[in-house]
Amino acid sequence: MSDHSGIVYSTAEGMDYPAHENAYKFFVKLGTILGSTAAVVLALMAIFLT
Repeated sequence: MSDHSGIVYSTAEGMDYPAHENAYKFFVKLGTILGSTAAVVLALMAIFLT
């Protein structure tokens, strides 16, 4: 029968780990910026629209 063991990523070829890490860092930074912007907009709305 076939061997159905899990994928071993440390031996997978063709994986560009630095690119994956940079993409992850970009998305985390983008999420932080968008979350901060939303919080500032809500705070300004609470101040000026009440």
